[in-house]
Amino acid sequence: MNESELKIDQHLFQLVLSLQMAAMQNMGKIMSPISGKVERNLEQARISIDMLSMFSEKTKGNLNDEENRFLSNILHELRLNFTDEAGKPDPKPEEKQTDGEEGKSDSAPENSESNDNGSGEESDAKE
Repeated sequence: MNESELKIDQHLFQLVLSLQMAAMQNMGKIMSPISGKVERNLEQARISIDMLSMFSEKTKGNLNDEENRFLSNILHELRLNFTDEAGKPDPKPEEKQTDGEEGKSDSAPENSESNDNGSGEESDAKE
């Protein structure tokens, strides 16, 4: 095989990686770049894994060896991680909120606004 047949198409690479990262974020394995928190939603993780699995089935025979190995390895890794996460109990909402945030929750501004009735600037500086 020549070198061009062993390379992974960049569009395929980006598509697979984006679905992998979505699944990993939804399993709570990595932090969400949007919220800055580690969040867990196994139903959404399952959807991303199923999409990659469907993609693998639909492209069977159309991928080169390197692309096929790449996709198979990612699916294997995601399925193992999903099985691991599915066996764990759901984290409490407080635990999810305080991981890495240490008191910087979305509820702090709401509390100061409702308690101060318009003087939220002074209370925000004190908190």
